[in-house]
Amino acid sequence: MRLVAEHLAVRRGGRAILNDVSLSVGAGEFVAVIGPNGAGKSTLLSALAGLIRPNAGQVTLDGQPLAGIAPRDLASRRAWLPQNPLVEWPISVERLVALGLTPRLPATGGLPAAFAPAIDQALVLCDLQSRRAQPATTLSGGELARAMLARALVGDPEILIVDEPIAGLDPAHAIACMRLLEGQAAAGKLVIAALHDLTLAARHASRVIVLVDGGLVSDTDSLTEALIHRAFGVHARLTGEGKSRAFTLLSTSEKSAL
Repeated sequence: MRLVAEHLAVRRGGRAILNDVSLSVGAGEFVAVIGPNGAGKSTLLSALAGLIRPNAGQVTLDGQPLAGIAPRDLASRRAWLPQNPLVEWPISVERLVALGLTPRLPATGGLPAAFAPAIDQALVLCDLQSRRAQPATTLSGGELARAMLARALVGDPEILIVDEPIAGLDPAHAIACMRLLEGQAAAGKLVIAALHDLTLAARHASRVIVLVDGGLVSDTDSLTEALIHRAFGVHARLTGEGKSRAFTLLSTSEKSAL
C-alpha cells in the first residue's frame, strides 16, 4: 500500500497554506508531521486523508487518485482523527466508538453482534472499558480524545491519519497512545500523526516530516537539534538514545553557556 502526494498546493484567502509538497509513505511506517503553528500540518493531513482537494497536485493511493475513490471505499481503508474533536449528542462511549464501523454497517437495523469484539478491543486499547456506557458528552477532554482514537481504530483501517492525538492527554495516556500508534505501524498499517511533542516524536516515529510556512523542509528518520532550530527557531539539547531520547528546550542564556 502506498500513499503519494505530488506537488501539493493549497491556497486559502490568497494565502499559500501548502506549497509544492511531495512525499511518498507506505505500510509499516509511523510518520510524524511536525512544525510550528500555521505550518500547514493539519491541511497536509486533510489532503492526505482525501478530505480536501488541493489547488494543485494530487494524492494517490496505490496509484489511484483519492478523488476517484468512492467515499465509502476510502473510509473503509482510511481512518481520520481530527484535531479538537467534538461530540454534541449524549450517545454512549460504546456507540461513539461504533461509529467508526459506519462504512461496513448495513444500511438499516441495529449494530450486528459480529462487531462487538472489535468494539471491545478498541475500548481496551484506549483504556475506556469503565466508560463504555457513559454519555460521550460527559467525558473529560482527554477521555474524549481517547474515545475518538478508539473510533478511528475500531474498523481496523490500513491507514490511520491523526491530528494531534495526544493533545489533552495526561503523560501516562500520551505515552500509551504513542506506543499504540507505533504498534499499529509495526502491524503493517500506515500511521501519520501531526505532533507537537518532539521527544515522543523522536522516540516512537520511524520517520519525521517537517513543515515550515507550508513547505516541506525535511523528510528524515532522525530528529536532530539542528533540525529543531531550523523548524522552530529555538535551541534544544538532545540526551539519551533510542527510546530514551529526549529534547530539552534551552533559553538563550543556557545556549550561550554551552
